[in-house]
Amino acid sequence: MGLMLGEFIDDYTVRVVDVFAMPQSGTGVSVEAIDEAYQAAMMEMLKQTGRAESVVGWYHSHPGFGCWLSSVDIGTQQAFERLNSRAVAVVIDPIQSVRGKVVIDAFRLIDSSSAMSGVEPRQSTSNIGQLHKPSIQALIHGLNRHYYSIAIDYRKNQLEEKMLLNLNKKQWSHGLALDSFDTHCSGNQVAATKMLKLAESYTKSVQEEQKLTAEQLKTRHVGKQDPKRHLESTVVELMSNNIVQALGTAVDEQAL
Repeated sequence: MGLMLGEFIDDYTVRVVDVFAMPQSGTGVSVEAIDEAYQAAMMEMLKQTGRAESVVGWYHSHPGFGCWLSSVDIGTQQAFERLNSRAVAVVIDPIQSVRGKVVIDAFRLIDSSSAMSGVEPRQSTSNIGQLHKPSIQALIHGLNRHYYSIAIDYRKNQLEEKMLLNLNKKQWSHGLALDSFDTHCSGNQVAATKMLKLAESYTKSVQEEQKLTAEQLKTRHVGKQDPKRHLESTVVELMSNNIVQALGTAVDEQAL
């Protein structure tokens, strides 16, 4: 969690140029600041260095949960909008932001009085760009009822784009990395035990299928584990791990 620094360009556009983190506490889907004096002290230090930007909103992350506002987030945004009615809340999902795609969204609250009078809250926001298609999770948590999404745009330089493309990207040397003997041996034992149980389940399944009709066979594995498919995947995974381990050992012996 942190504050966004920038400026209000016109009646429709908010430009964010920098951010700084704040002391915080929270859970995986909500966060709140715990040191209100930190913001004032930070802004004073920024002014001393010649930074004239003002606080235009705040940001926080929902790792793997998507972009929406929880009840705690809504309370935090209400505090910001009391200071400036145009303040925005930005939510980013760093887990889903991979392969050059940034999962990010900006929100502003819907005033209950304007909602009751039928006034459209989006009249004071930008009409440039396209809104993201809302997720089911965001709609469940009050999107378009308690808060609404704002069209957001961002820019990435070549280094930032290359960094995102390389997230979770395996190097060529990853295939030659060897596990310790104890780890590899225990993994083989677990896989062999799993294969034995799956083989017994598959044998039992074949015997039961001989007593079923053609219609019953169509829904044989609906909502149940298919032992044949899981047995095949376990065998392939076990063989692959052992082949990689053996080849890696041979390469290491030749190289070292």
